[in-house]
Amino acid sequence: MKRSEFIRLIGGAPLGWPIAARAQQGDRVRQIAVLMGSADDAEGHRHLTAFREGLQALGWIDGRNLRTDYRWAAGDADRMRAFAEEVVKQRPEVMLIETTPQVAAFMQESRTIPIVFVNVSDPIGSGFVASLAHPGGAVTGFISNEPALGSKWVQVLNDIAPRVRRVGFLFNPSTAPYVGPFFRSAEAAAATYGVELTALPIHDEIEMDDKLGTFGREPAGGLIVMPEIFTTVHHKRIVALANQYRLPTVHAFRFFATSGGLISYGVDIADQFRRAASYVDRILRGEKPGDLPVQAQTRLAMVINLKTAKALGIEVPTSMQLLADEVIE
Repeated sequence: MKRSEFIRLIGGAPLGWPIAARAQQGDRVRQIAVLMGSADDAEGHRHLTAFREGLQALGWIDGRNLRTDYRWAAGDADRMRAFAEEVVKQRPEVMLIETTPQVAAFMQESRTIPIVFVNVSDPIGSGFVASLAHPGGAVTGFISNEPALGSKWVQVLNDIAPRVRRVGFLFNPSTAPYVGPFFRSAEAAAATYGVELTALPIHDEIEMDDKLGTFGREPAGGLIVMPEIFTTVHHKRIVALANQYRLPTVHAFRFFATSGGLISYGVDIADQFRRAASYVDRILRGEKPGDLPVQAQTRLAMVINLKTAKALGIEVPTSMQLLADEVIE
């Protein structure tokens, strides 16, 4: 199995050592599992670093009192199901799971093993929790982007590229079943700015290439990329196509902008992983996930790529640059 598909990390200790030998005397080794969604190693490891730092700050050290099984599904549905079946058989004490499709895959295998989720947009609509304040069951976690951001993405695109009159909304309906409220929010905002919003549903790379090509050949176009596992896995191709067709594009995640996208506005997923460590800690210490409220993201970040803006002939307003959390020269 490829390294990007399955990584087992135990604090750098040799895999052949017995767990008890690696643990300090008197420590009880606890077992958790982590399923990642990002196929990009650099960004995925940035998230994992944040999670491990959060755990370490709370006294959990891989190889001493913790054993962590990391898996990378990279948006592949078959891999998600296979990993779910394998991991559930191992009965970890807590699972940290990224993205909606992966949580759904694990819940089909078990509804009793505690799950802390990150990067999930609609946990109630997806059937993961009964309510945000009182999740009930064995699942809780951290909401990423909320539907109201749909209107903010339209606003951000208008601010940075006011000449855009047509906006494509790119998403995969199979991996983003929660897209409806986001699109409606963006649609309402588009009407106030006098721009036409067009849904661009895609199911694979070929369809993505075709639809972006067709949309991008018409003038005055711009793009909004829905944050979900398919667009995350294919973010480099999406960035390349948007720039090829000179489409000013708003993304939700920082790594789109650092990969050459024009601008990102949304949550910091690494911060979610860091905060998730506190819930894993509380569950390991005896609290029930159903008693831990689902938390919304309180801080949003904007990243602007000035190099891409220049290539697209866009002069970014100074006011936007001053508001940005990060500006890539």
